[in-house]
Amino acid sequence: MTDSPRFAKAEAIVDFPKAEAKVRAFWKDRRIFEKSVEMREGCETFIWGDGPPTANGKPHNGHVLTRVFKDIFPRYRSMRGFYAERKAGWDTHGLPVEVEVEKELGIHGKAAIEAYGVEAFIQRCMDSVFRYTKEWERMTEQMGHWVNLSDAYVTYHKSYVESVWWALAQLFEKNLLYKGHKVLWWWAQGGTALSSAEVGLGYKTVDDPSIYVAFPLVDEPDTSLLVWTTTPWTLPSNMYVAVKPSIDYVVVEDKDRKFIVAAALRESIAAKLGRDLTVVRELKGEALVGKRYRPPFDDYYERYGDQDVVSKQSGTVPMFWKVLAADFVELDQGTGLVHEAPAFGEVDHDLHRALLAGYEDPEAVPLLCAIGPDGKFTDDIPSLTGLWVKDADKQIIRTLKERGSLLHHETLRHEYPFCWRADNDPLIQFARPAWFIRTTALIDRAIENNRAVNWIPGHIKEGRFGDFLANNVDWALSRERYWGTPLNIWVNDVTGKMVAPTSVDEILKKNPDAFQSFEEAKKKNPDLSEHLLVHKPWIDDVTFTEPDEEGVYRRVPEVIDCWFDSGSMPFAQWGYPHRGHDKFKETFPADYIVEAIDQTRGWFYSMLMISSLVFDHDYPHPYKTCMVLGHVSDKEGKKESKSKGNFTPPEVILEKVAMDFAVIDVKEVQAEDGVAFIAREDLEGLDLNPGVAVVVEGIELRVEAAKGLPRRVVVLPDDVRSKLGLSAAERGLAMLPADVPRLPENQKVTLEDPNTPAPGADAFRWFFLAANPPWGSKRHSLGNVRALQKEFPIKLRNVYSFFTIYAEIDGFDPTSEKGRPVAERALLDRFILSELAKLNASLIEHLDAYRAYEAARELTEFVDALSNWYLRRSRSRFWGSERSDDKIDAYATLYEALVTVTKLAAPFVPFMTDEIYQNLVCGPFGKDAPESVHLCDYPEPDTARVDVLLNEDMALVRSIVSLGLRVRTDNRLKVRQPLLQAEVTLSHPELDERIRVYGDLIAEELNVQEVIFVHGAKEHVEYLVKPNFRKLGPKVGKKMPAVKAALAAANGSVLRAAILDKGQAEIDVNGEMLSLDLEDVEVGVQAKEGYAAASDQAAVVVLATELTPELLEEGKYRELLSRIQGFRKKLGLEYTQRIRLALDGPDAFRAIVDSRREHFLEETLCVDLQDALEDAASSDVTIDGEKMTIWLSKA
Repeated sequence: MTDSPRFAKAEAIVDFPKAEAKVRAFWKDRRIFEKSVEMREGCETFIWGDGPPTANGKPHNGHVLTRVFKDIFPRYRSMRGFYAERKAGWDTHGLPVEVEVEKELGIHGKAAIEAYGVEAFIQRCMDSVFRYTKEWERMTEQMGHWVNLSDAYVTYHKSYVESVWWALAQLFEKNLLYKGHKVLWWWAQGGTALSSAEVGLGYKTVDDPSIYVAFPLVDEPDTSLLVWTTTPWTLPSNMYVAVKPSIDYVVVEDKDRKFIVAAALRESIAAKLGRDLTVVRELKGEALVGKRYRPPFDDYYERYGDQDVVSKQSGTVPMFWKVLAADFVELDQGTGLVHEAPAFGEVDHDLHRALLAGYEDPEAVPLLCAIGPDGKFTDDIPSLTGLWVKDADKQIIRTLKERGSLLHHETLRHEYPFCWRADNDPLIQFARPAWFIRTTALIDRAIENNRAVNWIPGHIKEGRFGDFLANNVDWALSRERYWGTPLNIWVNDVTGKMVAPTSVDEILKKNPDAFQSFEEAKKKNPDLSEHLLVHKPWIDDVTFTEPDEEGVYRRVPEVIDCWFDSGSMPFAQWGYPHRGHDKFKETFPADYIVEAIDQTRGWFYSMLMISSLVFDHDYPHPYKTCMVLGHVSDKEGKKESKSKGNFTPPEVILEKVAMDFAVIDVKEVQAEDGVAFIAREDLEGLDLNPGVAVVVEGIELRVEAAKGLPRRVVVLPDDVRSKLGLSAAERGLAMLPADVPRLPENQKVTLEDPNTPAPGADAFRWFFLAANPPWGSKRHSLGNVRALQKEFPIKLRNVYSFFTIYAEIDGFDPTSEKGRPVAERALLDRFILSELAKLNASLIEHLDAYRAYEAARELTEFVDALSNWYLRRSRSRFWGSERSDDKIDAYATLYEALVTVTKLAAPFVPFMTDEIYQNLVCGPFGKDAPESVHLCDYPEPDTARVDVLLNEDMALVRSIVSLGLRVRTDNRLKVRQPLLQAEVTLSHPELDERIRVYGDLIAEELNVQEVIFVHGAKEHVEYLVKPNFRKLGPKVGKKMPAVKAALAAANGSVLRAAILDKGQAEIDVNGEMLSLDLEDVEVGVQAKEGYAAASDQAAVVVLATELTPELLEEGKYRELLSRIQGFRKKLGLEYTQRIRLALDGPDAFRAIVDSRREHFLEETLCVDLQDALEDAASSDVTIDGEKMTIWLSKA
């Protein structure tokens, strides 16, 4: 024993954010992260690659999620002895940055940027990318994500850009980088094309017009081709109609007109029109090929309607407005005749180009395009000039209707792509020259590479990601924008020859004055970053010549897709190949990367594709294991959105239970004195109850929910608003949630719950790790985080708190008191240490395979067993006054369990585990122990301690106890009320002898005087056998009602016995024998009078419910003890505090206490029991309807 405190007393509930802040300060002061890396130098490496975020916006819950999974496995591998260097990164280029800067400047589009000035715009872009760096770094540190932020790679840095240039030059030399003219998804407002990966990130559900239009045949004016389209704005640029030669078409009569449609679609078209379409004649599609028609608009027809072109095979043919044969025509919707506008459709454009290849002079055939790059109609269509394409739809439909060309108009709801960084801007397909990477040429390499990657979950490999690869199109690389890596292609202005330099030094060798424009700008502005040397607009002035060549080499104007930047991270983060050869070799490929599921078309794709095209390494590369995370949703499963108001900020979990609200004062919700009204969703989002007292910047108010109030809005009494200097929002209840965050700062107020600490980072981490598998959607709310926090972190703290209190009371010294050998300890000690060894082995297996969720669930189950079984069953061993071997064994066992679990859980909840470790290990062992749990080796399991039979037996015993407690709950039998008997029938009677030895333990847990093991419980219960519809339904189908009736009529006891004995049983169902196994049925029990019962697959437990006077008396006594202990706790008394008591109530209660006086005094630590006490706290209680008063004071 020791006279000085060895363990600091730990509270079960603390201010978690404050406690975590202390741990963070300790880590920083002692350089714990740096030491954890340094101590493993020279060991086998574990390489994690950071998918770089853009810090021009504040981090949200999705970023918190990724940081948890980015941290846990490097942290675990470090404890397992690996050298886990963790380099951070920042993604700084591209549309995300440009769009945000445009918003800040209040401008939109390329023309506005040019007017503002490209040089100034680029400077604003560079400044913006680190605007929220402090917030990102703070969140990263708050979450315990250990990463080297001081040496992060930055994609706009000169060394990074030069590495990207090198990769592009590799592709150029391999003829994989080319300039082409294709139909691309075009962001008209931003003036640039997007890659297929980017397009996939921005789909939204929209309503578009769906119209059926008549194109009259030239040689049969009373007959028209019936064409269907959902893009009316493309009709003025129509060039052809496509049919499939092998399809059956029909000429149908409708009133006084005739139309040609696919025979298979006639009835569906008739249904839309609401009238019959009579078939006049039938024909094959090939009979339509070559027929001429008049387009719906005359603007181009008047110019080209009579022009022909010379075909290499057919001689003179019409240039436009003719029917073409095409195999892509389908019959799933529409009319079977496809409107072709090659300027706005990839398939249309391919058909057009194939047609041009057959002409003598293809250059003489223009591409009809009535739309400019800005998405507006040009002067080619005077009636529509200047209209945005989507705005023109209504006018076009109106014009078609006036001309009698519109047969039917409806609305189609479908998925349509929008710009992924400007989600109010729809994309359009648009023919445009651009630079492409020929990914299709080597797609087999990428597919083979993908097959070698360990995807988590596995279905992503051949599913979402595999499908994307299988349907791969050439990568649209170039962007007609400003802030991005400049495409390093220089073209000779005389010969057209192209070169791709890889670095600034290479260019300087060709022209020492190449960067003079930047140097002059630098003289005018010394603060101009050196990294802008390789950016627009200065890079556009860089020219050079080649010896013995005429002409000057000038750079093409485009920048590249920012996804190529981030996809180059594996080598560009080191500046490879211009520098960093060794680091690249050591870190390629990465062992593990992780991001959200949308990165299957983003970073995951760009990395794998670039690596597959540039490097010839053995597969897989550039990553071996790729984990795909689900999205963070609200508690209803809907995507969190600030604009929709269903967003619970990370700060509510990490810092304090508070939110910023707008201030509103409206007649619809009357303000009341002392009351603040908020939306019900906010009430729940803050995990508050109606009527709870909250603090509003120092003014205490009661919070109530208000129906119809927008989220993030609070209604305050006039006097409170006046004290706070706040004014009401002008728009009142009509305001949208999206408007609230944009209100001025003085229009916001913070509601804070001062009584409840925020869950903190450990709870946030645990929520994301333990809620469900990584790829599942995380239903995030304060309440959900707290619910999982109670399952493990708080439950572990409870055990830890118990240990520190009693170990300090008894002076337990772990440095010298090791306990007896495990084999000599009590059964409960052997059980929990066996479970601990099993847990240890299982966690290593799970975490080696990146199964964090499964590991978290096993940790939860173990700590539940430690708390609710081992500790609860062992309390008397700690409370005993005698310092026996058994007591030391109990302390040694619990100490070992706590320290081991602390190390095992360190990668999951790094803050509390280090706090516990400091107290339990560093306290008593001092400098003989590593100074942090994160500098310890991950525990190795002592498999010799695993007692399989003991684990199985105790699992069955716990199951029996749970079943018995369920009987009590279902039948409202309080656990404190003793019962006479429990009868247990095991499903496997051969286990009786093994489990019978635990009879006393089961009796104590169920609070019964006796436990009897019997074979068959039919004396007190009837077995009810019902069908398991989920399992049996597919087997019996429509026969289910007959099966249900047969089971109801059968002898349940016989059926159950047969299934348990032979694994199956047969029943007669209307003359047919049906074989059933245990999964096909659900076996229940119905107790006879005087008994209560429950069953599961393991056992049946029957409780005798008759209460004798003696049992009732014992129940009252136990209830009284519980009330006294609760009163002690309410008064905040220490566990060891002796007390004085007085009881005033019915004589029967005093008689009950007097008959158990010695036990009563010992249980309550009472030194003086009186009839009355002065200067004592009192509590009125009611037990079984009888009132009494308890007086209590310190002795």
